[in-house]
Amino acid sequence: MKKSHPPIHQIEMRIAELSQLFNSMDPTPFHHRDLDTEAERFLESWALEFSQDSHFRIIVHIEEMPQENPAPLVAEAIHNHFEYKSVLAKRKLRLLLLEGHTSLLIGLGFLGLCLLGADFLSGFANNTFLKILKESLLIGGWVAMWRPMQIFLYEWWPIVRRGRIYRNLGRASVQVTPVKA
Repeated sequence: MKKSHPPIHQIEMRIAELSQLFNSMDPTPFHHRDLDTEAERFLESWALEFSQDSHFRIIVHIEEMPQENPAPLVAEAIHNHFEYKSVLAKRKLRLLLLEGHTSLLIGLGFLGLCLLGADFLSGFANNTFLKILKESLLIGGWVAMWRPMQIFLYEWWPIVRRGRIYRNLGRASVQVTPVKA
């Protein structure tokens, strides 16, 4: 079976001047600077519309082009920014899965104790209060499994998806063009 190439989606953004692309509060050297929050949100929101295996071409239209060609600088800044966000997503996933394993061990231990307690109380089936206590133990034990189930069933995959999108944005083809009057 022939493997198809992932789609390449084009994201275009228009800015008045190059400084709008970068976070003005970031004191680091220019090519390592953080992207402006609005520019980052814009790129992310468009990229998240597509599948996680998509590749991207980013075209930045600048109204007031600087004297020196800004394309290498812009490409490096975008690549650095989203590669870093990809690393952060991997770290977040690792911490979430660690929390999930811990929650699972705690939940299973608590569920086991609740089941043992409920089993013990089932010998006193004629007492209404003990019947309620037994059912409460069963419910409480299963509720303790809520968080690990939530992590392992639902929370991990959106983080993986975002990480893949960030990685692909970090590898995007970046072009800078002047705005034609």
